[in-house]
Amino acid sequence: MTRTQHRIGSGFDASTTAAEVLEGIDLTGKLAIVTGGYSGLGKETVRALVGAGADVVVPARRVEAAREELADIDGSAEHVEVDEMDLSDLASVRAFAERFLASGRSIDIIIDNAGVMAAPETRVGPGWELQFATNHLGHFALVNLLWPAVVKGGSSRVIATSSSAHHRSAIRWDDIDFTTGYDKWAAYGQAKTANALFALQLDELGKAEGVRAFSVHPGGILTPLQRHLPRQEMVAAGWMDEDGNPTNPAFKSPEQGAATQVWAATSPKLDGLGGLFLEDVEVAVPAAEAVAPASGVSAHAIDPAEAERLWALSAERTGVNAFAG
Repeated sequence: MTRTQHRIGSGFDASTTAAEVLEGIDLTGKLAIVTGGYSGLGKETVRALVGAGADVVVPARRVEAAREELADIDGSAEHVEVDEMDLSDLASVRAFAERFLASGRSIDIIIDNAGVMAAPETRVGPGWELQFATNHLGHFALVNLLWPAVVKGGSSRVIATSSSAHHRSAIRWDDIDFTTGYDKWAAYGQAKTANALFALQLDELGKAEGVRAFSVHPGGILTPLQRHLPRQEMVAAGWMDEDGNPTNPAFKSPEQGAATQVWAATSPKLDGLGGLFLEDVEVAVPAAEAVAPASGVSAHAIDPAEAERLWALSAERTGVNAFAG
């Protein structure tokens, strides 16, 4: 399994918006699933996909709140469907997948956008650390359970929303669930590394059936993802001032933040490629070659052996593996 992380000349940059990425692309008749698609960059991803003609299914923990949030998207009444799902609850993920498969529809795009960041120490299921369980294991189970519909879609793509925070931590094989001391940022970093490794291994397993996968760093964006962070912590980090106004010039708008995952899901320039880590609407270079701090992709997030090992662990934990046998 080899992947070459080098720029391909996308024609876009960090300032590009999701709508600009989709100019000239017709997604009529295509179906996408976008987790976390009712706030922040997820909502802008849905807006852009619907604007290009796609039908979008948005699984959500709070169904009515999601419907209210999505009502202002042009065409949402006809092209957006909301259904119940909680990524931290595997029974809920399974129930959603069963309902969708029963509809007989195929899937052209899955964007695993939902997540939690820097959450206080929380356990779900059999004692799993929340961020790893929600950001990675929930999405792992979702995609594997939906695999028959993904393959049915033909040349489908699966996008895992990672982060530059993957630089903070590789997979902590000796203590994935932080049972010997919790660090909210290391836990988030591990989960984001897991997102990248998931896409790497899924691409290797799925490409023979025409399915390709990518992971993306959407950029720094102030969205509800920061719900667990005290304002003073964000002020100290240089993200905002005391009044909550953004102060980091490198931060993107939600429309710009959605661009890379929309590009990953639709761009003809990525045809024949897969398993790559993307940022700023381009293929990311290895971190060792990156000029800007905390940019590029760390070696531990694109390591084939780590990806294969994580897949095995995830299949064991969730009891789901579309490729077993």
